[in-house]
Amino acid sequence: MEKYDHYVAVDWSKNNMAIARMTKHSEDCRVVDVPTDLDDLKAYLDKLRGSVVLTLEESTPAQWLYTELSGSVSKVLVCDPRRNRLLNEGPKTDKIDARKLVNLLRAGLLREVYHSGEEFIKLRKLVRGYTAITKNGVRLKNQRAALLLSAGRITRDIELKDRHEELVVREFDFLITNNDKSRDVYVKEFRRLRSRNKVIGDLTTIPGIDVKGAVKLMAIVVDPHRFKDTGKWLSYCGLIRHEKISGGRSYGSRKPKYSRTAKSIFKTAAISCIGMDRKNPLKRYYEDLMHKKNYADFNARHALSRRIAILALGVMKTGKPFEDRWPEIKAR
Repeated sequence: MEKYDHYVAVDWSKNNMAIARMTKHSEDCRVVDVPTDLDDLKAYLDKLRGSVVLTLEESTPAQWLYTELSGSVSKVLVCDPRRNRLLNEGPKTDKIDARKLVNLLRAGLLREVYHSGEEFIKLRKLVRGYTAITKNGVRLKNQRAALLLSAGRITRDIELKDRHEELVVREFDFLITNNDKSRDVYVKEFRRLRSRNKVIGDLTTIPGIDVKGAVKLMAIVVDPHRFKDTGKWLSYCGLIRHEKISGGRSYGSRKPKYSRTAKSIFKTAAISCIGMDRKNPLKRYYEDLMHKKNYADFNARHALSRRIAILALGVMKTGKPFEDRWPEIKAR
């Protein structure tokens, strides 16, 4: 970890903020607990001479603080609170938490949560809005289907006999129709982004990845170069497991903490490719695994998901669209 002149930790809340600071030579830290004020915090940081690294825990205002404070310090490190087990031990106050955070920061024991500039945050907000609309539509359709099923009906071909049931189903139909219209607005905006953003357009050249998947990938990845190798990328996507070894003995494997959105995109893309004709190189890759390598169907499908994920990372890193080069994509 790079050495800094000052290490600062902030425990931020609505009413107060605890600020802990250590230098590269100090053995103890100074902690203050003052009313929350962003201007006061900036003024405090601006007075520090030399390089400054600031840490705060991932929370709702973390992105806003990251954007506001990036210009006042050398680096802002937003850490994952789920990995800071030390904070759960002993008495708990804002000052104690800030003190523990700054010690973990100087020791290089904090796990960073990736944050970026405002442009991609707006894109993430757009994706979150689309996801919320989609989930709401699924919920409404499930509730409507459950109501019909409870009345002994599966379809809506004829009117229900009960007046109240008829009223509820009619209102569900109204809500579902409006929800679908809202969802179409988001899809239209995604298509507009594809025409303006080359990376999103290049991602849609990969078989199985549509414009919605491409926009979602762009929003969650932001900078593909932060994944230094395919192993870290596949771990982030939840497409590989980590082996547990102790004393030279293997104790099986475990799932990493991964992005469910990324995994869903590549799993869905694999299923879509399997349903295509053999002109699609990824469909040929899948059949090659099945017939020549004797893979079980679910193993071949999972391997196809990994292959699509690797192709997507390559497209994002190189800035070039996908090309059908069957000899290069052929199963080894």
